[in-house]
Amino acid sequence: MIKCIASDMDGTLLNSVQKVSQENKEAILKAQAQGIEVVVATGRSYQEVRFVLDEADLHCPAICVNGAEVRTKDGEIFSATPIDKQMAKKAAEILAKNEIYFEVYTNNGTYTLDSEKAVSILVDIVVSANPDVNQEEVIYKAGARIRNGLVHKIEDYQLLFNDEKVKIYKLLAFDFDSDRLGAAAASLQELTELAVSSSGHENLEITNKNAQKGIALQAFVKEKGIELAETMAMGDSFNDVSMLERVGRAVAMGNAAYEIKSRCDVITATNDEHGVAKAILEVL
Repeated sequence: MIKCIASDMDGTLLNSVQKVSQENKEAILKAQAQGIEVVVATGRSYQEVRFVLDEADLHCPAICVNGAEVRTKDGEIFSATPIDKQMAKKAAEILAKNEIYFEVYTNNGTYTLDSEKAVSILVDIVVSANPDVNQEEVIYKAGARIRNGLVHKIEDYQLLFNDEKVKIYKLLAFDFDSDRLGAAAASLQELTELAVSSSGHENLEITNKNAQKGIALQAFVKEKGIELAETMAMGDSFNDVSMLERVGRAVAMGNAAYEIKSRCDVITATNDEHGVAKAILEVL
């Protein structure tokens, strides 16, 4: 019997215009009504998670920033696993040396050196993955990152690295040049205190090696008195693997890469076909 359901957000719970469909919402509410713990597990910051869930009027715990921070349903911090500041500086130097744009996720929110790029690169990613999507709608939704204070502009990331009150949770790097991204990834792998994963072919997600969705989910269900064998996880990307390989029922989205599907027990519909709802209803 499934007692906990963990869902990735982008490419999974959210459709191509970054919204929770009514079908997905209703399935989650039905699971919660039956006493099942539903938790989102995402690379997003808590601020970005809350923005989307509030829009959908959903309330659930959140494994944020790939597991670097876990929040309760009420927004209280359950656990935090930041990157050592010196490691963060070294990772930033590698990305800068390879001329790769990146954002820094912290306990105070997400920061960028270039507000326009923070929006445009997200638009490029969504449109390239969903060529039939309404581009104007995507631009408007992506702009919400800046309009709603979800991403803050800063002049120099060293201000974050040198501030004792700031915890560095993740560096999120974007580049459409696979060779350049691959070279950076190879250098980052030498920093053994870090985990380097990806939620798409065009990005790298850099966290503490212990800040992974699977590790965070394992601690979360243990606290709730639930076994991993009683847990279902849904995802579409490589940063979901650590939780998909641990749970009793691993579900790949129909839009997931073959490598992800091959690791899972079940393949559901795509994120635009309410695959999360279908996967949930199958186990209720």
